[in-house]
Amino acid sequence: MSDLYTQAGVNIDAGNEVVRRIKADVASTHTKVVLTGIGSFGGLYDIGEVLKTYKNPVLVQSIDGVGTKLSVARMMNKYDSVGEDIVNHCCDDLLAMGARSLTFLDYVAHDKLDPSVMEAMVGGMSKACRENGVSLLGGETAEMPGIYRDGEHDIAGCITGVVEKDKIITGEKIKEGDIALGFASSGLHTNGYSLARKIFFEIGKNEVNAKLDELGMTIGEALLAVHINYAKPVLEMLDTGVEINGIAHITGGGFIENIPRVLPSNLDIEIQKGTWPVLPIFNYLQKIGEIPELDMYRTFNMGIGLVLIIPKEESKKILEILKKYPEFKIYEIGKIINGNKKVIFL
Repeated sequence: MSDLYTQAGVNIDAGNEVVRRIKADVASTHTKVVLTGIGSFGGLYDIGEVLKTYKNPVLVQSIDGVGTKLSVARMMNKYDSVGEDIVNHCCDDLLAMGARSLTFLDYVAHDKLDPSVMEAMVGGMSKACRENGVSLLGGETAEMPGIYRDGEHDIAGCITGVVEKDKIITGEKIKEGDIALGFASSGLHTNGYSLARKIFFEIGKNEVNAKLDELGMTIGEALLAVHINYAKPVLEMLDTGVEINGIAHITGGGFIENIPRVLPSNLDIEIQKGTWPVLPIFNYLQKIGEIPELDMYRTFNMGIGLVLIIPKEESKKILEILKKYPEFKIYEIGKIINGNKKVIFL
């Protein structure tokens, strides 16, 4: 039977080899509250132990993927960074609600399972989980010939976190006069890759390993820059009582679609262009693709990965905390005014 299964395109032995390769890496993300390892039908996590420090805990969950950034990973034959991306992206989604991430589950599908690819992906996930106190609780590896074309992969992740009920950040406390602080991104993060690939490789007729003076690196290196996880500094802000009225993770849809998700119906946000350095990759994409400026802000993060909306007097506390985290750059990029949930660029 196994020979017939292999002939049909599914290699059980390759799956066993993947488990052997990733077992130690996954285990390195576990704390004492993780009660199972790889091989069980489900991951067990002692949530009661974790929730002892909460009065009224609320679980927060999210699921996402890295999209067509995987196509660039395939071109570069480099898969560890997309493993980091999926964890970091999901952590930032939960962070936008004020939540601390606890566990992560992955789903990776292939046309044909390559243990080295899976090892790299899970290695990246494990690295991001270790760095942010998240347990990689389990996952699924699927080999589906006929569904995916030769060499194709897909990756998705489901994350679970927790937040105190009276500290959930929804945006409802945002008020006129609040200011917007933007954390610098590392590049495209995980959004806009279908358009970026078209511009770089079809319109610009570049090779993935071409080094462009505008970027200071190869195209592949720029496109695979790891999505930043903003949890460490922001969670410290929340833990120390900094008042944050709204958080927007700038993902697909850019500024224009994401910031209004947290704005009350009677308020707008004014974004002052030029208050942060737009990364060279965005300037290149706009120039070569001849993209209208407004469309750039609807598609890409333009160099800002996370936006905090705060009372102006809280900015000093935030800057003080960020002295501990010199790798994070933050800029005052706008303010809240009366309106109707729009983003206005000045």
